[in-house]
Amino acid sequence: MTRDFLADLAGVLDAPGLLLPGQDLTRYEREWRGRYESRALAVARPADVAMLSALVECCLRHGVAMVPQGGNTGLVGGAVACGERRELLISLERLRAVRKLDSDSACLTVEAGCTLGATTRVAAAQGWRLPLALASGDSATIGGVLATNAGGNETIRFGNARHMVLGLEAVLADGSIWRGLSPLRKDNAGYDLAQLLVGSEGTLGIITAASLALKPLPRQREVAWLAVPSPASALAVLRRVRQAVGETITAFEVMPALAIEFALAHRPGARCPVDPQAPWHVLLDCDCAAAGQWLGEAVLECLEAECAAENVTDVVVAQSQAQADAFWQIRESISDAQKAGGVSLKHDISVPIAAIPGFIDQTLARLRDRVPGIRPCVFGHFGDGNLHFNLTQPREMAAEAFRAREEEINELVFSSVLAVGGSIAAEHGIGLLRKGWMAKSADPAALFAMQRIKRALDPLGLMNPGKVLEVDYYSSASAGDICD
Repeated sequence: MTRDFLADLAGVLDAPGLLLPGQDLTRYEREWRGRYESRALAVARPADVAMLSALVECCLRHGVAMVPQGGNTGLVGGAVACGERRELLISLERLRAVRKLDSDSACLTVEAGCTLGATTRVAAAQGWRLPLALASGDSATIGGVLATNAGGNETIRFGNARHMVLGLEAVLADGSIWRGLSPLRKDNAGYDLAQLLVGSEGTLGIITAASLALKPLPRQREVAWLAVPSPASALAVLRRVRQAVGETITAFEVMPALAIEFALAHRPGARCPVDPQAPWHVLLDCDCAAAGQWLGEAVLECLEAECAAENVTDVVVAQSQAQADAFWQIRESISDAQKAGGVSLKHDISVPIAAIPGFIDQTLARLRDRVPGIRPCVFGHFGDGNLHFNLTQPREMAAEAFRAREEEINELVFSSVLAVGGSIAAEHGIGLLRKGWMAKSADPAALFAMQRIKRALDPLGLMNPGKVLEVDYYSSASAGDICD
């Protein structure tokens, strides 16, 4: 069967579009963090949507499962093969066209293989802003960003990736092409298929292009680095700033001293704007499209009041774009910098903002009691409730001994998250890594509905099998068996 399938596939794709075992497929088969790696049947690189449609039809004829892949920057194993030499990896990296920028509609239409960084630069060159900021922006692709409903630094103001989607083009599980690209802000004609595909991680279809809503570029901006004594103090600052300057808050990031220690060691020559040993740090970024000086005055007034209330112990306001960039470079280096500290168990969680201080204090107390010497590096998007609850191995504990306690630690963290009404998956998705917890934590009615949607749109289970949902009907069931 494999030989027949590959021969059929070669007839569908052009020469650059097919990579076979024996060629170097490492960058497609291994997730960038190295946690997941599996051999693919082959790697397909379609050049356009018609070629992808024919490719999906070829997989259907042969019963071959498909794993869509963007920039392979995911963190949950959602874009790697599950079974050795059984699944076809489909890279969208050749679909890189910028199809249209419509300034009257404030809409940019690009193909799925365009990187987020390149797309942002295209918009900026025409005086527009795509308000989605990820540390992996120059590698992450639009297709992957939408398939995982990525969040990022600016969610507090602009929402997740799905909030920028006006329309999509996609190849569905039967090979048909859904042409739903549109600049319309209002369209109540039936179910919203675009929003169903966004966040589905390639399990319902393959996104090939998107129409994205743009915003005006900012004309005022204020970036400040604060030292604060506790998460409760950070919350007090957020409350005051939000009341004063409202929707101008673009980012409100919180970091502990350990994160700053890791970041400074990772970036020789970098300097923390305040005392790096301050217990907690806040990076505040505000901007607006209106001209004037009022934003800086309003932010400064807030910060002075919070200093007087002793919620802020030190503050530095960036005096230039270069200084603002330097602040952000420290923040965005934290994830990579943690590697030098040893094994890190990472949890991408969200909790109600009001619950964050108590959640952090109580969960860390339980962890320190359970694993003495554990080094918490809890940082991230405080302003929208999304924390990267990362835990670095104790200095005196061997790496393997710490890894052996991963399930125990996950149970403690996720049970604490659910107890305060949070989510075990904030912005990275479910993939392979969290599908077990998805099954345990999701509302039963929601889980049942998701399983039925999956079976309706992908009755043979060939679209990214084994990801997101714990459903096993792939190997032998026919479409009729599943739908009966």
